[in-house]
Amino acid sequence: MDRLRTAVHAVPNADAQVGGSTAVILDAGRAATSDNRTIIPLVLGVVLVILALLLRAVTAPLVLIATVVLSYAAALGISAFFFEHVFHFEGQDNSFPLFVFVFLVALGIDYNIFLMTRVREEATQLGTRRGAVAGLAATGGVITSAGLILASTFAVLGTLPVVGFAEIGFAVALGVLLDTLVVRSVLVTALTVDLDRHMWWPSALSGQVPPSEKELARQL
Repeated sequence: MDRLRTAVHAVPNADAQVGGSTAVILDAGRAATSDNRTIIPLVLGVVLVILALLLRAVTAPLVLIATVVLSYAAALGISAFFFEHVFHFEGQDNSFPLFVFVFLVALGIDYNIFLMTRVREEATQLGTRRGAVAGLAATGGVITSAGLILASTFAVLGTLPVVGFAEIGFAVALGVLLDTLVVRSVLVTALTVDLDRHMWWPSALSGQVPPSEKELARQL
């Protein structure tokens, strides 16, 4: 197609264009690749800034962005396996990765905000490790319920007789479940416990020494 276009455009005063289904597919694929390379880093950058301002830290936003990207990659990989070996789809639409990314990042960041803002509030009184457990206990039920509802909603798209919609619905529903039941409930909380007060670097909270059991008992 590229060679054909080069040859046609070289004809003097022809002002010719090469069209057809093959050309449309080629142009759509290149446009989707360009969008992915532009929009995905831009969205991640904007989300990183918002999280940094909200949590007043650098480490926590970087960790949360990494978990969102990991959840997205896992959803794409598992979905690709099911599309090929279970549903026997012939392929994915060019816009499939971008649509799934936008949906999963939007939902995943919401869950991160629900959890980590509560963890930060608890950490000021209990320390980061105890605060992570207390924050998860306080928000886990809400996050899980919301995730199950959203996953069920997107799973409905999988019943449509349009392969593109079915793929997006399945991948987003899977990603939401992974994000809700594994990433948010286990991975983010475990990383917060492991990093402890360093999670809030460079804010003042990163230098706070967690209260001892006796001090905590007096506070309570």
